[in-house]
Amino acid sequence: MTDREIINAFVVSLRNYGHPSLSVDQWPEDKNRNSPEIDAIAGPYAIEHTSVDYLPNQRRDSDWFMRVTEGLEQEFSTILQFRLNIRIEYDAICKGQNWPAIRKALNIWITQEAPRLLDGRHNLQDITGVPFRLHITKASNRRPGVFFARYLPEDNTLSGRIRDRFDCKARKLTKYQRPGITTILLVENNDIALMSESDLIEAIRQAYPRGFPPGIDEIWYADTSIPSKIEFKNFTAELREDCHRNGYN
Repeated sequence: MTDREIINAFVVSLRNYGHPSLSVDQWPEDKNRNSPEIDAIAGPYAIEHTSVDYLPNQRRDSDWFMRVTEGLEQEFSTILQFRLNIRIEYDAICKGQNWPAIRKALNIWITQEAPRLLDGRHNLQDITGVPFRLHITKASNRRPGVFFARYLPEDNTLSGRIRDRFDCKARKLTKYQRPGITTILLVENNDIALMSESDLIEAIRQAYPRGFPPGIDEIWYADTSIPSKIEFKNFTAELREDCHRNGYN
């Protein structure tokens, strides 16, 4: 979904908060292209959208992973008589590798060698044409197919990346902060498999133990993992309560 589609859906949800006819009045970026601008103005709300990934470069790395594995699960979904779970170390796929050649090598190995593999767990790092180790679990008594996944690396950068991102967004919202206007940072997450609502709240707490950065009145959460059923939640009260409990205004 595009930023504007998400914002329009958010504005529709805000109609339940005392503004039954609320709609987007302006897209400030369309009028001012000479300096950073917020995304939308809707009635008394100035809205800036952002998204946060659980890991650095997560979308880039996911794209690389898909370039290596894309189509293989579907290709073998009705061919195999056993189940293969293939896990790849998170940083194994990197720039400079011949990804189509690796995908072809995986196809050949699954077709020719996997049927001879014994059931159980295997760590294989000498597969012809595959320049990284595969962690494979084979089970002949489970639903057949090939299923790729990656190991999740340890990472302690989330709160710092949130602080950098939110500070940047707050600077754009500051000029709209005045009586009668509520500035909103709308934080999107579309991958709840890696980062849940509670994970995000905890990371924001760590980034801002003393309160929101100047410029932000409210922080809202947008769960877009199911595009046809976007869910919005206001984090503001919960986060401010934490600050008060810690002795900060």
